Amino acid sequence: MNHRYCLFLVVFFFTISSQANAGNPADSVKSDTKKDKVKTGWNFGALPILGYDSDMGFQYGALANIYYYGDGSTYPQYFHSFYFEVSRYTKGTGINQFFFDSKKLIPKVRVTADVTYLTEKALNFYGFNGYESVYNHPWENDKEDSSIYKTRMFYRYQRDLLRIGADFQGKFFHPSLLWLAGFTYLQIHTGPVNVDKLNKGVKESKKLPDVSGLYHEYVNWGILGKDSAGGTNNFIKLGLIYDTRDNEPNPMHGIWTEAVLAIAPGFIGDGHYSFIKLSVIHRQYFTLAKEVLSFAYRIGYQGTIAGTSPFYVQSYMINSFSQTTTIDGLGGSRTLRGILRNRVVGDGVVYGNAEFRWKFVRFRWIKQNFYFALNAFADAGMVVQPIAINKSGIPAGVDQSLYFSTDKETPHLALGGGFRVVMNQNSIICADYGQAIDKRDGSYGVYVGLGYLF
Repeated sequence: MNHRYCLFLVVFFFTISSQANAGNPADSVKSDTKKDKVKTGWNFGALPILGYDSDMGFQYGALANIYYYGDGSTYPQYFHSFYFEVSRYTKGTGINQFFFDSKKLIPKVRVTADVTYLTEKALNFYGFNGYESVYNHPWENDKEDSSIYKTRMFYRYQRDLLRIGADFQGKFFHPSLLWLAGFTYLQIHTGPVNVDKLNKGVKESKKLPDVSGLYHEYVNWGILGKDSAGGTNNFIKLGLIYDTRDNEPNPMHGIWTEAVLAIAPGFIGDGHYSFIKLSVIHRQYFTLAKEVLSFAYRIGYQGTIAGTSPFYVQSYMINSFSQTTTIDGLGGSRTLRGILRNRVVGDGVVYGNAEFRWKFVRFRWIKQNFYFALNAFADAGMVVQPIAINKSGIPAGVDQSLYFSTDKETPHLALGGGFRVVMNQNSIICADYGQAIDKRDGSYGVYVGLGYLF
């Protein structure tokens, strides 16, 4: 598997709280094993990150979550949430994000705002239409047969992404039915992996060979065409949401269903493409043991229903609320855990996730409410609307069976489990391990970050 060896070390979890009525015994929330103290005022959590990637170098930076609970009347729901992330890899990849969420900024309207800039020097690219694109692991594995090996970067390309957006939600005739309206500015630049940059300071025996990767070959063959360098696509988002969750970060019961249109007229972008994408997602949560054990599932569809979408938007997952830094799919930490990131890309995809969540211990520490939890999951997804691939530009001497398969697209499956550390029911540190069932999807994935998948 083209595995990303990255270890996130939680070396510090610091909290500062300002509580107006912390000593009032009436300000508590009943749980299954003990009472949680209601949080009031400001609550701050910081999480430094250390990481390593054999091709991108060491990662360093920090995450921060700031919550304002006001008088505590809505705890565990917050008045305002601020999320910051700044991290760097020593060879150039960078994450810069600010995310804001509030139900109190505008009366009766929920406001979310996002400003994200990503510089990815080695983003996964395996072609289109799932199993119709062949994944040759030996081509990127420099530890096996040297006569077959091409480069560790064969299934990678470079992408810079700037995303600026704001969404608004309000009640629509019923307390649980909401309207959604928003706008997202999306500017993307793509290109081949900068091998010279990645080879800087590396031993001669470890340097990447200067050979073409799949992205570069697709460009040369005319498969990616005029959109190979990226572009600007601005979305107008319109949708309806039905939400009865009891607690957003980890519901014990309720439904969260949405239908969202992402409308991208060419005249508000770079003029090259106009399209409409539809995203429909249903999530449901069941209590199996009060405050202890729950079952949750998610099923979704996303596809282009009008116009033509450029390749660099096809893997961009659309929904009504996402605090996720990277929202590519299908495959990877936010969609199909254990399956290669962006392994399942098409003009339309379906996916599903099911998991059991067990809160096995609760306690108070440094004046905060904590619990530990375990989860076991199954993830699946597949392409249902394939992308048309023009192969006429492929040279006659190329063995197309090494790139394209006649295999019928079938569900991509993965199984796994994980661990959670949760503070005040909102700040969630997660670690998941997923195992791909089919070797055409890689082998396994390890993910450490924030939050539940859905």
